[in-house]
Amino acid sequence: MSDFTSGFWNIYVIVLVVVSIAACAWLLWATGRVKVSAPKGAATPSSGSSKVDVTGHVWDGDLQEYNNPLPKWWSNLFWLTIVFGIVYLVLYPGLGTFPGVLGWSSSGAYKAETTDFDAKVQPLYDKYTAMEIPQIAADPAARQTGERLFLTYCSACHGSDAGGGKGFPNLRDHDWLYGGEPANIVTTITGGRMGVMPGFGPILGDEGVRDAAAYVRSLSGLPHDSLKAQLGKPIFAANCAACHGPEGKGNHAIGAPNLTDNIWMFGSSESAMVEGIAKGHNTTATEGVTPMPSFGPSLGAAKIKVLAAYVWGLSNAPAAK
Repeated sequence: MSDFTSGFWNIYVIVLVVVSIAACAWLLWATGRVKVSAPKGAATPSSGSSKVDVTGHVWDGDLQEYNNPLPKWWSNLFWLTIVFGIVYLVLYPGLGTFPGVLGWSSSGAYKAETTDFDAKVQPLYDKYTAMEIPQIAADPAARQTGERLFLTYCSACHGSDAGGGKGFPNLRDHDWLYGGEPANIVTTITGGRMGVMPGFGPILGDEGVRDAAAYVRSLSGLPHDSLKAQLGKPIFAANCAACHGPEGKGNHAIGAPNLTDNIWMFGSSESAMVEGIAKGHNTTATEGVTPMPSFGPSLGAAKIKVLAAYVWGLSNAPAAK
């Protein structure tokens, strides 16, 4: 992509635009002055006092094409379009890296609009700044505002009902990868999360992976091969306990899930677990699961607090006001 930031592309775009506009202008000028004579032997209309040349093209035996120039009003519209294009390129960006005399940019317009909008709605959030998140969650107006924020920024991954999906946590239960305390939720929304589980297939081999999967299934009471589970226990202790804990109950500090509660973000089938252990889980687009982005810069502390209160209230029962 660095090739497209060189000065060559700036010159290339400028030349392309200028030549295109000049070619259109020349074409209009040339076709408006020159009238091609009809080929020899071409028929001409006999009606009227004057004869009009035809191009010699004939369809269906008697349909002929007149050799008339474009109507003036039509060609004038083209000239107006060219003038409009030139004025636009002088005022606004479009001619290479030239920003235009008005200095307009889409990013600048977006920033100005969001700044103006935030200034108007900020008073709505100011009253929540000094409140605790459970208090905000108990406020009906705040819950409605938080729900709208959730639908706008979070529902694409977690679902409109916050029920989650494959690779995306359910926010309505009490199972939290990084902890369900209000402060943890605020931290998650503010800074985003990047969950990575390495693949153990090359280390354990096919049999080792299946043994480990059998042991993991035994932790949550899922159907499993008891012999393989016994073989998988030391494998788990050597390779998995560092993140998930010796008892498989997870670690909020690094977002390692609890493997004993029968809540599975990537599926609870044996094949899903074998695949997860062998290949790992990396929240990137290659697996179809994107990392959770940071909303701190775009939302700000006040909105994040209201949003966090809504998310916290989904799995808790805040006292109604």
